[in-house]
Amino acid sequence: MKAVYPVICALTMLASGPALRAADLNQAIQSTSRDERFVARDPVRHPLEELQFFGLRPDANVVEIWPGGGYWTQILGPYLHDKGTYTLALGPEDKAGSAFSKMLAAHPALEGSFRTTQFDAGHLDFAPADSADLVLTFRNLHNWMEAGNAPQMLAAIHRVLKPGGIFGVEDHRGHTTAPQDPSAKDGYVRQSYAIGLIEKAGFRLVGSSEINANPKDTANWPKGVWTLPPTFALKDRDHAKYAAIGEGDNFVLKFEKIAH
Repeated sequence: MKAVYPVICALTMLASGPALRAADLNQAIQSTSRDERFVARDPVRHPLEELQFFGLRPDANVVEIWPGGGYWTQILGPYLHDKGTYTLALGPEDKAGSAFSKMLAAHPALEGSFRTTQFDAGHLDFAPADSADLVLTFRNLHNWMEAGNAPQMLAAIHRVLKPGGIFGVEDHRGHTTAPQDPSAKDGYVRQSYAIGLIEKAGFRLVGSSEINANPKDTANWPKGVWTLPPTFALKDRDHAKYAAIGEGDNFVLKFEKIAH
């Protein structure tokens, strides 16, 4: 991440027609409306197991920080539509022409299943204070470290969570013998470093999962984690080698908000 969104807007519901709905989490994951490219990654990303690990409930108030290409939106939107609340906190990558906006254009029925808010570095109001049961972010901590605003982002997340609320974090796990680059320019974050950073912001680690572990990932690639699939930053160079390694080794951590 090289910059942050220049504006902030009030919490809004996107206008839409009939929204997608799912009776349960399994139905949301198995929906034929999901992009095939997302479904193909399910064996690596383990959406059912990960969301269950975080304690997701159909009536939860959930905030997701940076939806990326919308992998989780296609699951969480329909699942939370009827009983819960799903807010997307949009960052600098989530603008016109982004992967997320293109995904949404292809799936207009999703628009009625979530709310959006945008933020900048000086005004991180993702949602009202003490309102969220669950805040989720997937493979974004390293971006905040690169931008130099990880403490501010974590403080904002702490603010919007209810006391005892859960913060779920997934990111690319750096090798334990390598020193941590504070800017995480290769996309990797040592798990112990992530825990220390997040606990310093007022959270308590309550669980970790190895569902997205990949021991083949040595975390020392020419183009960082983006050397590996699905990005393949080197394109055709050694493509088969990196395809055989698979996606990066990822930690999955569950934190509880400690009231100040």
